[in-house]
Amino acid sequence: MHLVDDDGSLEVNSRKNSRRATISQSLRNMKAAEVSSTIKENAVVVDIVEGRGRVTGLLHIVSEDAYAFATVTIFMFDIMGNMATELRTGSKSLRAIMGQLRSKGVGVEGENQKETLRVLCYDTTSWVSDAFQPAVKAFNADPENSFQMMVDFTTERGRLGVNMIAQRAAGFDRVDTKAARAYGMTVARVPAYSPYAVAEMAIALLMAVNRKTPKASSRVKMANFSLDAGLLGVDIHGKTVGVMGTGKIGQILCNIILGFGAKLICYDVFQNEEVKKAGGVYVTKDGIFAQSDILFFMMPLLPATRHTLNMDVLPKLKKGMMLINTSRGGLVDTTVLLQGLRTGVISGVGMDVYENEQEYFFQDWSAKSIQDPDLTALLGEPGVVMTAHQAFFTKEAVNKITQTTMENLRDFKLGKREFDHPNNCIPKDN
Repeated sequence: MHLVDDDGSLEVNSRKNSRRATISQSLRNMKAAEVSSTIKENAVVVDIVEGRGRVTGLLHIVSEDAYAFATVTIFMFDIMGNMATELRTGSKSLRAIMGQLRSKGVGVEGENQKETLRVLCYDTTSWVSDAFQPAVKAFNADPENSFQMMVDFTTERGRLGVNMIAQRAAGFDRVDTKAARAYGMTVARVPAYSPYAVAEMAIALLMAVNRKTPKASSRVKMANFSLDAGLLGVDIHGKTVGVMGTGKIGQILCNIILGFGAKLICYDVFQNEEVKKAGGVYVTKDGIFAQSDILFFMMPLLPATRHTLNMDVLPKLKKGMMLINTSRGGLVDTTVLLQGLRTGVISGVGMDVYENEQEYFFQDWSAKSIQDPDLTALLGEPGVVMTAHQAFFTKEAVNKITQTTMENLRDFKLGKREFDHPNNCIPKDN
């Protein structure tokens, strides 16, 4: 079994004689051929399989003509997890990226080489690379642009000499704007991409919660075509629907709701005249809690809106109401939400966001254990339909995000920094 010490040196643990031999060279400093030969020379042969045999664990290549399975205990999985973290955070690939970022003359080869803007794209998922790679290629191919972009994609986070944060979203509640200002960094966002996408997703979640379509689809796929009370919904027509937050997205949502023939009531500190003209009626905060059969949260996350659903609000809600949140997870106190579901005050919830989502969303946790008890409880509630922050995720929105982000990078390169950047999101009174 091969282990890596904190200093990066390769060690071999032999079961046969219980000794530990330390190899002096560090894996990080070895050439690929040296690593391969070192592993072969010091490989420990365990559980060689001859013919058929019962084996468990990980395949271990001993030599070109022999193989074995090393049985790995829970303790060893912990060690391997630490190894993976060490190799990931200190990897040669990341150091190579940073070396490119710090070096000069990286770009298009030739005499007419353009100046290069080097971009490190953090927290990258597949859709990000799929969207930005062709956009960067098209930008570099445009003769009208006086410089080129070189973009490296990584899942890592950290400043590492970065002077700009180009948000791929409108919200910037996860950015420490005070620290960014102190470091003289530019932080730009995409103020709007597809408000229709988010509003339409809110309606999709409402219909899924109300008409039990996830449950119905699962049953039909198992050849269960019966109907029972577990699939019973209600008409949206004639119901009182509340919208808290009537900005651009909220306004679009209001127009859709009116199409159902519902009674529309709204709350916002800034009333939208277009919503009023369309038929929306503004009420007090307590009024929207008390009257709404269905309530949509469409506000930004601010100190004043954090935990809009809280223990004081729960008794004010209309019993059996449905709650839909495609805005920000922090608008809802999850423990209060769970209590509302268990007591029947809230009959159903459609949520595309969760207040502690950053640890889990945009990652595959299907083979891992979720440590958040509130998230686990939500996933087990039959009245909850949850998606993983995908309300924005349409072709139109991704195109707009990509286009605006490229423009933000261009403006930064052309000298529009900090407060002068057109999509700056650092408050001047920060």
